[in-house]
Amino acid sequence: MNLRSDDTFVEDEGWHRAAERYENFLQTRNGHRILFLELGVGYNTPVIIKYPFWQMTARNPRAIYACINYGQAVCPKEIEHQSICIDSDVGECIKQLLERMGGYRESGKQNSVQRTHGRKHSFCP
Repeated sequence: MNLRSDDTFVEDEGWHRAAERYENFLQTRNGHRILFLELGVGYNTPVIIKYPFWQMTARNPRAIYACINYGQAVCPKEIEHQSICIDSDVGECIKQLLERMGGYRESGKQNSVQRTHGRKHSFCP
């Protein structure tokens, strides 16, 4: 979990272990087909997710950058041909994707979707 303590993020032992696993994941997929999926990331701290995703997409011709973000679904011109930018609410977009896949129903709880084969996914606005 990444928590803000002031103008920085808490970088405890767990954070460093996760960062090492993430770096290993990226290194083992270098040059392979990969999707960099960004859900609702704005410009509060773009150096954490947004800019690295853009850079890694630009360096890998087999990569795809996908962004779902209401009002901030953009990408640099250099990676437009490798990008899918959807200007929409993330929860609503996922709900529509599930509808198109078929086999879902609304549950009684607000902001959740129940797939009919039993796996539950919750979405928050």
